[in-house]
Order: sequence, then C-alpha cells, then structure tokens
Amino acid sequence: MVAVTATAGRRRRSAGCAGQHHQQQQQRLLAVAVAARFAAAKPVATEAAVYGGGRGCCLEFLDCVLGALGVTAAAPAEFRWAVRPMRRRRPRGCSADPRDGSLPGRIAGNGTSAAASLYTMQGKKGVNQDAMVVWENFCSKEDTIFCGVFDGHGPDGHLVAKRVRDLLPIKLSANLGRDEHKETSNSIVTSSMTEGGATKHMSRDTVTPLGTEENGEYPEMFAALRTSFLRAFYVMDRDLKLHKNIDSVFSGTTAVTVIKQGHDLIIGNLGDSRAVLGTRDEDDQLLALQLTVDLKPSIPSEAERIRERSGRIFSLPNEPDVARVWLPKYNMPGLAMARAFGDFCLKDYGLISMPEVSYHRITEKDEFVVLATDGVWDVLSNTEVVSIVSQAKSEASAARC
Repeated sequence: MVAVTATAGRRRRSAGCAGQHHQQQQQRLLAVAVAARFAAAKPVATEAAVYGGGRGCCLEFLDCVLGALGVTAAAPAEFRWAVRPMRRRRPRGCSADPRDGSLPGRIAGNGTSAAASLYTMQGKKGVNQDAMVVWENFCSKEDTIFCGVFDGHGPDGHLVAKRVRDLLPIKLSANLGRDEHKETSNSIVTSSMTEGGATKHMSRDTVTPLGTEENGEYPEMFAALRTSFLRAFYVMDRDLKLHKNIDSVFSGTTAVTVIKQGHDLIIGNLGDSRAVLGTRDEDDQLLALQLTVDLKPSIPSEAERIRERSGRIFSLPNEPDVARVWLPKYNMPGLAMARAFGDFCLKDYGLISMPEVSYHRITEKDEFVVLATDGVWDVLSNTEVVSIVSQAKSEASAARC
C-alpha cells in the first residue's frame, strides 16, 4: 500500500493528452482494485461499527488514495456502505454553528436580551479569560432559556472557556432531547418536583452510579435530567482532551449553567463560579439565596476524594485562606478548585469534571438569578450583589453595575 501511495504521488506529465489520459486511466483502475482488496480484507467491519465510532486507519487510507487519484466510480454494492459519507445529526434547534454567531436568540458577548443582561470587563491580570452565553428558545422551545458563565484559567484558559461556551449547550441540547424522547415527555421537569419552591441539591457523591437515587427522594424526572447534564459535561471534557489546537493539560475552565423552562430551573455547576437567586421573604424583604456550592478543595468531601487519589492540598504562605490542588511530587499547578473542565494534569489525582446538579422551582417571590465568576464573588457578598442588581435603573445596566 505504501508503494501505491508513492506511485500516486510521483505522477509525471505525459507529452500528449492521449498519453496523460492513458496513465490516469491505469491509476484509476489500480485504485479501484486496491479499494476492492481493502474491503475484502476487512470482513469483521460492519456498517454499525463504522457509524458508531472511528472509521479505522484502512478506510481513512483508502479515502486518501481515492481522493488523490480523483476516483469517483461507485463502489461495488457489497462495499458501498464503506465509502458512504458519514452524516452528522444536529440537535434540534441547532441548525448552525454557534461559533459564527448566526443562531437566533443566542448572545455570547456584552448585551441585553428579553431574558438576560450580559457583561464582562477586563481585569488586571492580562487577557480576559471569561466567557458567557444566553440562548433563548433553547432546544427550539419558546419557554426555555440556557445561560452559562465560564471562567478560564491557565495559559489557554481563554480558549478553553470559549470552546465550552460554544459546544456545551449543543451537547446538552442533544442529551436533553434524547432523554426526553425516552421518557415520552417534552417537559424538563414535572410540577411535583418540589414543595414550597425550595431548592434541592443532588448528592455530590462521585462514586454512586447514575440512576441510583430513590424516586421518592428526588423529583420523578430529575434522575434523567441529571444524567443528561453529567453526560454532556463528560463528553465536553473528552472533546477538550482530544482537541489538537488547545492545550488543556495545564488550562481549564469552570462552568455554572442554568436551564430555565417556565417556572423550573435546572442548575449545573462545575468549579467556583456561582449562581445566586434574588428573592423575597415573608416580609417582602429582598434576600440572596445561593443556588450552587463553590466546589473548592477546602470542602471536606472534595478534599477526601483528591487525597485518596494522591493529590495534595495546601495553601501558599501569601494566601493562607486559599486551598489549592497540587501534583503528588511537584508543586504545580496549584488549582484553586476541585472540579473543572480541562486541567488534565490533575485528572488522575482527584480533579473531576462531574457537575453538581440542582433544581429550583420559581415562585412569585423570585425576581432574578445572577451567574458570575469568582472575580465578582471574591470581592462582593451574595447580599451585596443582589442589592446592586435590584437597585439598577434598567436591566441593561444591572450586569454592568
């Protein structure tokens, strides 16, 4: 086969058209013979195998040979499946590439929509590594909105955050649609998911297999929804690991995401970005209700998992209140969170990309939700943020304030 490739790459121009045509015809016949030999020598391959995973080095090499020689003849009927182009299905409501900004209802920069206001500002550390997105009519549903805030870190953190911003909603949309079909329901949650509008947090046990929660303890539809979030986050992390142009070994990002459908909120959190709800108590006083947990190494359950996998946790002398994750034998990278996308240098030592998923039923006392990175929460309390937003003159100025 190497000889065939070399021969094809050393084609010489003939003096006349007839000679050139004759040489090309011989090469096409040779390529067709090679194609038949390739297919015949691969009896274990099936159409399901090709469409379910990688196409294999043989088929990829065959495509390369045929493409280089310009062969367009149809393959024999019994081998036609092997050269048929793969068709990628797009999730419903996602008919375009989100990175080109052409999707309706999607905002990924400073701006305001009917659903939300977005704003990010350059800090003093260099490149702005934050990313954010609001996507109305998510999954082609008029009452569904996706919101996400991503805080990158490391040399390529800005690239990681932007890629997660662009792809995570697509992967989540596909998984939600699949699980909804299995449950024969188009609703993310049922009306019996909570009592009294209280927020229910799922267990952060990273060992418990999926789907083992008791239906009586959590909402009926919640197990499937949690599985959708976990699957989407897992696939997103795998995408980063395989990406050739983004180095995620020492770079990563947090993610705090919310899907709002009607009066239901599904929150998926990874890292130390935060979601805070502005709501009213019985006396009509504005309160700040934190919807997520900052997943830092200082949390006992997170620290236990990291240490069990030989990761180290300690603080630097100049910041004794900030616990960081380090490699077993080297004082690096010093990550200040226990969960994140990327950061594959620590994935064998306790860092995970499994999100904490929680639910909140919106009531008439709930006014707004703030998603923000630790650039906000490190300097402002939940109460201060809620107060600032509530006093803003307009929705457009709320995020800027």
